[in-house]
Order: sequence, then structure tokens, then C-alpha cells
Amino acid sequence: MDSHKHNLSHWRHDHDFLHFNAKGERRTRLVLVLTALTMLVEIAAGLSFNSMALLADGWHMGTHVAAFMITIFAYRYSRIHAHDQTFAFSPAKVGVLGGFASSIALAVVAVIMMIESIQRFLDPFDIRFDEAILVASFGLLINVISAFLLRDDHDHHGHDHESDHHHHHDHNLKAAYLHVLADALTSILAIIALVAGKYYGWVGLDPLMGLVGAVVILVWAYSLIKETGPVLVDESIDDAYKRKVIEAIERKAGNRVTDLHIWRMSSGHYAMIMAIVTRYPKSPSYYKKLLSKFHKLDHMTIEINLCKGDQCLPD
Repeated sequence: MDSHKHNLSHWRHDHDFLHFNAKGERRTRLVLVLTALTMLVEIAAGLSFNSMALLADGWHMGTHVAAFMITIFAYRYSRIHAHDQTFAFSPAKVGVLGGFASSIALAVVAVIMMIESIQRFLDPFDIRFDEAILVASFGLLINVISAFLLRDDHDHHGHDHESDHHHHHDHNLKAAYLHVLADALTSILAIIALVAGKYYGWVGLDPLMGLVGAVVILVWAYSLIKETGPVLVDESIDDAYKRKVIEAIERKAGNRVTDLHIWRMSSGHYAMIMAIVTRYPKSPSYYKKLLSKFHKLDHMTIEINLCKGDQCLPD
């Protein structure tokens, strides 16, 4: 019996498509702590200086803290359930789901910023510029540090090319990185608006910068949603790629592809189910060898059917 199990292992598929990013998880934890402390400082300063601008920015950072907690949860859940047989292809999509959820949170933040900016246009209020500039500068410093912590690791997870398919997009980490950039952007725009308001009296620049920042953040959120959404709904690979796969099989005499499904299992990983009708049936390994140059196909299931008589098409 043991020998039989050992022999079966040669034909078993590897269903583990989870990519661990321990470095990204550690740095996200650190950024969470920095962001949470900055949030508390800004909220306390807003209450002390009677500054709605600082108070609003503090609560705005609070939404990013919630997003970082989603990111960390996704990392932890994926790690704990890495070998859980509940998942068909490992919990690899949990990180993608975390990135998608964070992108939605990012979009919500942008909408809130738009509403607040419009309200300030309609009902402007006095700003204690010196205190606000000081705390906004402190917030920017924390954002810059956080961005550098996440940027180095984030940059190593790009380039999903056909010839370099072992690189992985960490959408979970990218979402955290975009949240930090959003915070940094709002801090920069706030400082510009506050300085202009203090020295030139351009009070209306504060809500205008808020609108500009909100639009940019919405664009970032939309781009991340476009990256993560297709993975979550098992988007099929493009038709041109499918045609090349079919051509590789049908190039050999007597082979016809009757059914083909290629879909995303996780970032950079695709699964394929193919049905072949042939008058010269061969082993599955033969057909997989014909597809060996298609590096995006990490999991292939091939059904082979023998055609007889009138069922067969001419070679």
C-alpha cells in the first residue's frame, strides 16, 4: 500500500500557488504602528487646536489603519491556511481579496475627501495655520518613511511576463503601498494649501487641493480594482493566447480541441482544462509537452477522447 501511494505521487498535481511575502508582512505591521500613532497625534492636535483640518486628516488616517489591518489579516490567514484542503488551489486569492477590499476602502476615502472639500467651499472656517502646518509636516514625514519601507519590497513583485512567470504581483502589499502614497499626497497638498493660505490668503486653495487629491486617489483605487477584480472572478486569459494554445495541439495530425478553459487561479498563475478529440490518442504527458512553452499554464487537466468513423475530421 505504501509503495502504491508513493507511485501515485508522480501523477499528482501541485495545488499550492500561494506566494509568501514575509518581508512585506513585517513591514506592513511596522507601517500600521506608525500610521496609528500619527493618527492619534493628529486627532489630539485637532481637538487641542480646534482645527477641523487636522481632525479630518486624523480620521482619514484612521481609514488607512483599517486598510492595513485588512492587509495584515490577509497575510496571516494565507499563512495559517497554506495547506488547508478547503481551498481548491491554496488560499492564494486571499491576498488578492485583501488588495481588492483595501482598494474599495481607498475609494471610500477619496469620496469622503470630495464631500469634505465641497463643504469647505460652501462653508469656509478659520484655520490655525502654524499648528496645522507643523502637524501636517509631521504626518508627511511618517508617510515618507512608511512609503520607503513598503516601496523596496513592492518593487520586487512586478513584471508578469511570459518569459519570467515566477515573479508575483503582491496585490495585498500594493494596496498598503497605495494607501501610504495617498496619505503622503494629501499631506503634501495640505501643506501647500496651508502655506498659501497663511502667506497669501488663498483660503480657497485648501478645499481645491482636497478635490485634486481625491481624484488622484480614486484613479489609484480604480487601477487596483482593475488588477484584483479579474483574479477574484476567474477571468479567462485573452483570446489570442487561447488560439496559440489550440494551434499548438492541432498542429499535430488528427488532433482537435473541442473545449478549452483557461482562468486565473491567483496573480500570475493560470489553470487550464482542455478536451481533445483525436484519432491517434496518446498519454496526457504528450499533450502537456506540446504546451511546454506556455509558461503561464501552471495547472493543466487534459481530457482525451478517441474519435471513430464519421466522427473524425480529415487531417
